[in-house]
Amino acid sequence: MARGAYTLARVGVLVRVAARWLFWLGAVAAVGGVFVPGLTGRRIGILGGAALFIVAAVVAFAVRRGRYAALGADATRAGKSVFLQDRRVTARIWVRGHRWWLLAAFALAAASTLVASSAGGMLLAGAGAGLWVKSLWFERLERSGDVRYWIRPDRGGVSSAYETTGFMAGR
Repeated sequence: MARGAYTLARVGVLVRVAARWLFWLGAVAAVGGVFVPGLTGRRIGILGGAALFIVAAVVAFAVRRGRYAALGADATRAGKSVFLQDRRVTARIWVRGHRWWLLAAFALAAASTLVASSAGGMLLAGAGAGLWVKSLWFERLERSGDVRYWIRPDRGGVSSAYETTGFMAGR
């Protein structure tokens, strides 16, 4: 890389990747839980899981939205020496960095079927669904400002300082 050059990853892509993995791992755990009655029974497990799905989706959508908007308002323009990461590269790096957390979350959701069938999986899927809706909200925020928000992946999660490019950058 040239002196002063660095890589940027799209914020919306990072949120979407997390949403996709959490939703599908939760869905697989929930479907597996349908076949195990658990201690509370299938009906209570599934109804409790449905309630947990809704609560997790609302919480995942609502948490830190104000922070995302504030970081977007304080964003600086990206320099000419930055490299914009491809979506696939961003997704692959995120999954590599979080694979043990995803495995642990899936294992807990699958193990919770012994207590309440499908509840843990539906909780995980609800968190993924809430993050997916948050990514749609974030894309609408980008469209309204006619910009794309990017972060430096080496500086941490989506809560670090944003940089902007034009809306068609990184398509």
